[in-house]
Amino acid sequence: MYRDNTLIPTETVRLAALGALADRDMRYAEVAADVRHFTQRIVGPSLDLVGTPTELLIVEGLVDAVDGQGMEDNALLRITDSGWDEFKRLMTSAVRAPMNDMSKLILALKMRFLHLLPQDAREEQLDQMVETIQRELARLTDLRATYEGEPGYFLEWLEQDIEATRKRLEWFEAVRERS
Repeated sequence: MYRDNTLIPTETVRLAALGALADRDMRYAEVAADVRHFTQRIVGPSLDLVGTPTELLIVEGLVDAVDGQGMEDNALLRITDSGWDEFKRLMTSAVRAPMNDMSKLILALKMRFLHLLPQDAREEQLDQMVETIQRELARLTDLRATYEGEPGYFLEWLEQDIEATRKRLEWFEAVRERS
């Protein structure tokens, strides 16, 4: 993790794999395909997200091969107690603002697997997400104020981003209230 308790890219991939397995047992190839599909659909192809091979999760004791060895025989994989601990550690990390592709991926993974956390941890994560989006909105609003009145299309473009961030904040606040 970075010093601000946010995930580095390899930890993000690890979260994707452990979260998929926390949800249900999966075959080795299914885990690899799920991680690749999800990450590429959120941020596009990225060398930063090639990530930790599932085989390493087995070696580290975070995942067990239930029937088979691993990649070579497409074993059925199950998350271990240590894997659950690592999953919870990764899920309770911070999300970095400003929102870039990596932050968006981490946020998407947290929303995908949030239901797997205990209620108090879910509430804490939703509070953190609301705070992150509030900081993002403040940053964008400050940027707009700095360049108010300038010619060109920048302010129109920025206003779209501000409006999308406002709507995202409203949605997260509503989710927080429901949970």
